Amino acid sequence: MHPASSSRPLVFAHRGASAELPEHTLAAYRSALAAGVDGVECDIRLTRDGHLVCFHDRRLERTSSGSGPLALHTLGQLRELDFGSWHPSGQAAAVLTLDELLEECRGAGRPLRVLVETKHPNRFGAAVEHRLRVVLRRHGLLNGQAPVQVIMMSFSPLAVRRSRELMPAIPTVQLIDLLPPGVRVKRLPFGTRIAGPGLELVRRRPDVVRRLKASGHEVFVWTVNEPADVDLMVSLGVDGIITDRPKEVVARLGA
Repeated sequence: MHPASSSRPLVFAHRGASAELPEHTLAAYRSALAAGVDGVECDIRLTRDGHLVCFHDRRLERTSSGSGPLALHTLGQLRELDFGSWHPSGQAAAVLTLDELLEECRGAGRPLRVLVETKHPNRFGAAVEHRLRVVLRRHGLLNGQAPVQVIMMSFSPLAVRRSRELMPAIPTVQLIDLLPPGVRVKRLPFGTRIAGPGLELVRRRPDVVRRLKASGHEVFVWTVNEPADVDLMVSLGVDGIITDRPKEVVARLGA
């Protein structure tokens, strides 16, 4: 993996610069890259005809002009929808495929990490990770050695395990949302070396970060937007901050 800076956490743009521009759109990612982020984050879903697109929700209504489950649509049908005008910026946008995002990152001309979250449960199950392997092979990114390094993430331990089996050179992140009271996390399942706890969990249980770090894990925290929370992440020594406001976070860490 590309070495992290010893002076600050890595900054990842959550769905692009998604506070400024519509999430998962090319404009949002271009803004984040221009801000000098260390990497970007995206969610991926599989279309009815087998294309991976950058999209969070199971259904289309919140962030597009369409309706119904995304999985029931072909890429061609999604191309006819507007994925941007819902946002306060009012900027119309097309659906973004994972191929297009990877091309944009490869064209940036500098090392970048791309955090790719596979969403589960989904209509196609394991096919998402299998298709991810096909896409990464097509871009020459399966060996983990290219300037653009893909890191797979999921809340599903089974999906993480499947990714490690299918793509052993691709690092994995086990996302963590809630922990029952009294549970102490020291190691992650299936040999995963990066933990992805949510901000609310870290606020309540900062010991989670300390224990994971003490066990040799990296820790990427989502979704960190406020200055006080950025400062908290720095004080805890997290390795990565995933944020909707990459410009502000990069500026604060630089300051």
